[in-house]
Order: sequence, then structure tokens, then C-alpha cells
Amino acid sequence: MNIAVAQSGGPTCAINASLAGVYSAAQRTDKIDKVFGVFNGIEGIINEEMVDLSEKITSDVSYQLLLRTPSAVLGSCRKKLPAHTEKSDIYERITEVLRRYDIGMFFYIGGNDSMDTVAKYSAYLGDMGINDIKIIGIPKTIDNDLCETDHSPGFGSAAKYVAATVQEITRDSNVYSIPSVTIIETMGRHAGWLAAASCCIRANGEAAPHLIYLPETTFSIEGFLSDVKAEMKKYRAVIVVVSEGVKTAEGKFAAEEYQSGQKDVFGHSYLSGIGKFLEKLVAAEIGCKVRSIELNVMQRCSSHIASLEDIRSSEAIGMAAVKAGLDGQTGCMMTFIRESNMPYSYSIGSVEASKAANSEKFFPREWINEKGNNVLPPAYDYLMPLIQGELNAIMKNGMPLNFVI
Repeated sequence: MNIAVAQSGGPTCAINASLAGVYSAAQRTDKIDKVFGVFNGIEGIINEEMVDLSEKITSDVSYQLLLRTPSAVLGSCRKKLPAHTEKSDIYERITEVLRRYDIGMFFYIGGNDSMDTVAKYSAYLGDMGINDIKIIGIPKTIDNDLCETDHSPGFGSAAKYVAATVQEITRDSNVYSIPSVTIIETMGRHAGWLAAASCCIRANGEAAPHLIYLPETTFSIEGFLSDVKAEMKKYRAVIVVVSEGVKTAEGKFAAEEYQSGQKDVFGHSYLSGIGKFLEKLVAAEIGCKVRSIELNVMQRCSSHIASLEDIRSSEAIGMAAVKAGLDGQTGCMMTFIRESNMPYSYSIGSVEASKAANSEKFFPREWINEKGNNVLPPAYDYLMPLIQGELNAIMKNGMPLNFVI
């Protein structure tokens, strides 16, 4: 029997570690012959675009490079499948290709929308009485908004990048004697995990960020200006971190006039612009030195400061997925189950992929202060274990070397 693995959705710093874990586990059993890497997610199955990974991962060095390489080496997609009851030919094509390559297990690494694909194909297999093909989802997202799992592979490294960058910006902002406000915009459409992660720098004695705004609470323009003015009385350089998706009481994105209004195939709005919006607001209403910084895709591709815990656990969950498939599981998503914070420990389990598909896990409201402009200590307890450790880059010509297919 052969297996196949694909990557889908937005890339992360650890998605290739999960791919490496699948490959590693497959190499350790005589029940699996070849491991096919599928290009561009489910589209690669439909278009029959695959590669035997043993031809690319040829040594321990190449394996170690794969662990350290950001983004998705197999490419990605954001293809939404129709229900098989509405359009079955796509599912028939997927099944035809998998059987042609003697693929008995298909592993799909992705987020909320990718689990929708896992759930739909699993439903098709069940309704058709097909039991010689299994499909298993492996979680991934820097947003950490996947339900049913303690955390998502990729989040720890993105959180570490956000926290470290906010700390560096804080140092830079404190150079001058004049009052200033720096607004840092993070990703986070509906869930504020990444913005919240900026609080980790307080473990090193920082007072910043002085204000943190998440989509889980209502954002008020008047409240924001009042908050900034209050912090300026205490600090010369005020640091604000805000999620891109904060909304007003009317349910509109606070920076709607700066956003395109366009949506992807899953109906998600393309966001950004809250930082620039708030910069102009502070300049007009307060009149101090102000700048905004959008962290953008650096949150998901900065492998130079990846969390070792994130990379190792992402590899481990990929390996666990192969074991689950060999044990007969299908239609599921692998999950992390936290057992303790200090010392940090977890186990790996699984749930039906349909429970994670098209749903979101929000930052707990009880971890946000009453005013909705900062996070509370339980957030540190949750976040800190996920950003621990460093994975040294393999260097060449003064730069990190990456794995490329």
C-alpha cells in the first residue's frame, strides 16, 4: 500500500514538519511502500500531480532541512469541494486517482476549511461503501482557531515571532524623548490568538504592549482614543497590538474603509488596514508621533525564530496520523490534548473532522480584561509552553538553507 500527503490553506512555519512526520513514520513500517507528495492540495489529486517523496528526501540532511523550511513545500490551494450529493464526479475522480497509485491513506494537512474537505470526502467514502481508502486530517494554522485541539501546529512559531518582534519594536520606540504611539497589526480575522501572544514579552519584564485589542470584544473608536490617552500619561512610548479583524458594536470591521471587501471561496473577507486606520486616527485626534506596522505574512514564514516545541510537536502529530491510519481510523482530525502547563505535557488524539470543519475556536473571553483592551495572566500560562526552544538553521552563504522540491 502507498500513501499520499498534501498541504492546504495558508502556509505556516511548521506545516513542513508535519509533512516530515508523515514521511518519517511511513519509512518505519513495512506496511507502507511509497509516500506520494501531492502538489497544491486536493487539486493535485484531481490533476494527478504528485511526486514520490523518497526521490526528494534523500538523506538525513534533506529531512532536517524540511523540518526547518517555512511555507508549504508541496504548494497549497483554497479549493472548496461541493457536497458529493450535489456533484459526485469530483469525488469519483479523486478516488480513481488514489486507486491508480494504490494509495490506501490520504493525509491532508490544513486548517478549518481543509477539514471540510476531509469531512466531505470521508462522507463520500462512507456513503459509497468504500473502505480501502482512508483520509485523515492533520491540523495547521497560525491563527490557532481550530476547534477540538488544544493548539494548532504553526501557531507556536507565529506567536514567538509576534512576541519577539513586538519586543524589538518596543526597544526601538523607546529611543526618543518625544511621546509616541506605535500600532502593530497582527493577523486574526475572528480570533485574537496572535495579537494576544504579544503578551509573552512581559515574562521578560516588559510593560508593553500597553494595549491589546482582539476580535473577541467590541472595538470602540472612542474607547481606543481614551485608552491611548490614558497610557500616554504613564508611558512615553505607547505600544498597541491589534488584530486585523476587530469589529465595532455594529458588527462591522473597524477598518472597513481600508479593506477591499473581496472574499475567498470559503466566504472569508480579505483583511488588513486596521493599523493604518488607527494611525491616522491618532494623528488627527491626539497629534503625537505615531506609526503603524503590519506584520503581515512574516508571521507565518519567519523560520529563523521558529519555536522548537512547535516544530517537534508538528512532526509528532504527523507521525501519529500515520499510526492512526494504520490502526483503521478515517474521517478524523488529529488533535493535541494538553495535560499540564508546568511542566508542559500533552498527548495526541483524534476527533471527527466534521467537528473542526468550518468552525472557529475563539480566545477565551475570561482571559481578557473587563475593558477589553488587554489580556490576563491565564493567557501567559497557555501561551508560554508553545513558544519554547529554538531550532538552529542550517546555513549556507550566510543565509538559512531551505528544502525545495
